[in-house]
Amino acid sequence: MKNSAEFYFGLVLIVFFLGCQSPKVGKPPNIVLFVVDDMGWQDTSVPFWNQRTAFNSIYKTPNMERLAIKGVKFTNAYATPVCSPTRVSLMTGMNAARHRVTNWTLRPDQKQPMELNHPTLNFPDWNYNGIGLDPSTPNTAYARTLAQLLSKEGYYTIHAGKAHFGAIGYPSSNPLNLGFTINIAGHAAGAPGSYLGKENYGNGKKDREIWAVPGLEKYHGKDLFLTEALTKEVINALDTPVKIKQPFFLYFALYGIHTPLMANERFISPYREMGLEEPEARYASMIESMDEALGKVLDYLKANQLEEDTVVLFISDNGGLSAVARGGEKHTHNYPLKSGKGSIYEGGIRVPMLAYWPNKILPNSVNTTPLIIEDFFPSLLEMAQIEEAEFPQIIDGESFVPLLLNEGLEAAPRPLFWHYPNEWGPEGPGIGSYSAVRLGDWKLIYFHEHLSLELYNLKDDLQESNNLLDSNRKKALELSKILTMHLQSVEAQMPTEKIMGDVVPWPNNLLDSKE
Repeated sequence: MKNSAEFYFGLVLIVFFLGCQSPKVGKPPNIVLFVVDDMGWQDTSVPFWNQRTAFNSIYKTPNMERLAIKGVKFTNAYATPVCSPTRVSLMTGMNAARHRVTNWTLRPDQKQPMELNHPTLNFPDWNYNGIGLDPSTPNTAYARTLAQLLSKEGYYTIHAGKAHFGAIGYPSSNPLNLGFTINIAGHAAGAPGSYLGKENYGNGKKDREIWAVPGLEKYHGKDLFLTEALTKEVINALDTPVKIKQPFFLYFALYGIHTPLMANERFISPYREMGLEEPEARYASMIESMDEALGKVLDYLKANQLEEDTVVLFISDNGGLSAVARGGEKHTHNYPLKSGKGSIYEGGIRVPMLAYWPNKILPNSVNTTPLIIEDFFPSLLEMAQIEEAEFPQIIDGESFVPLLLNEGLEAAPRPLFWHYPNEWGPEGPGIGSYSAVRLGDWKLIYFHEHLSLELYNLKDDLQESNNLLDSNRKKALELSKILTMHLQSVEAQMPTEKIMGDVVPWPNNLLDSKE
């Protein structure tokens, strides 16, 4: 098997054919991709379960409801457990185990500080510098991005909000280097110094300078929440392609609802009156602020008679925060899902997803098919009618366009994979170094530190409370082999044990192959 260095340095270009090879039908649609940071499966008035929950009654997201009525609600959509791996997978089509940006990026040429003092594991030198524009750049995932491909085909590409594609000083920290025509406030950091215009969004605060949001100086000193400032800039930026009638790709990646949890004073009073703890009231106000931003974009499309020409997609970059900063009991904020951001349990990886494609999809519909973040890359290319594209990376994602169009029979289940040979920092259920696979209703988790496996049937046990490893060794062995084959095929990095220096074994080695 050729190693990844040989592959990249050989500059092998893969021609990827998407969809049927028939001529294009009509002009390609505009595409709006709305990505929320740290928004959990339950952080909305739109229920993504088969019943409403108490959380659905707390949060006010009328514009998500509006989008759900117009489009398709995906109840089994997945991202990675933390932010940068999701964003790299989205922009490159690669699974995290392949692109190796397996943790969140920021500081150049180094692992995260919490990865350096783990008591039992040494973590690999992952691609902590982010997306690479040249195969010779160390510790980067060399790829041609979704924005580059769309731009080449005539799309006006707008980035707004959180980037988090590459470390400080590397080209990928600036979205303009990744194929975007316009960059609004995106840089290396994945959280804002402040959400408040009165605090200049963190600029000038010595303890938050690395997080300070760039490019919004016109709003400094004003009583304007960050989400609202970004929305104003997005609306202004859209005017250009609309006036010249150029198709556009808007990647609106909000900083919210990432920490620091700060109140949008326009929305917080009802939540305080509801009796929520202050952190939870702030959190709820940030969710409502996010929803308002979505609504303003939808209103713009309607006012400019663009609704019928625009695909709108909505997703979160990982499960909802629950281990730190929140009010109430930790690890319970995504119930009925277990745990939250950073965890391989469902609360850390299952996310809300909505899709609207006018005159193509059945309105107010629900799709339960599992899909994952790298699927967005081929899907958006297919929507944009880009039938051939050249890029150096191998694509792991599969287009979900047939799911949107409800074409043919239901596809056979395919495995979805997660790989996190890293340390996030906070403690909690399912947080640590791990790999996992979901196939159909079944999910197998491999925890690297304790060399342990857990097996769940998500149809019967959404809360992952009943480990079936001992009672169904046959299914565990099947999934351990599938997971091992994937990790080996992408040459996944594994941690090593500190005492003996041994590489953590593949998951199938933990089970008796004779069973």
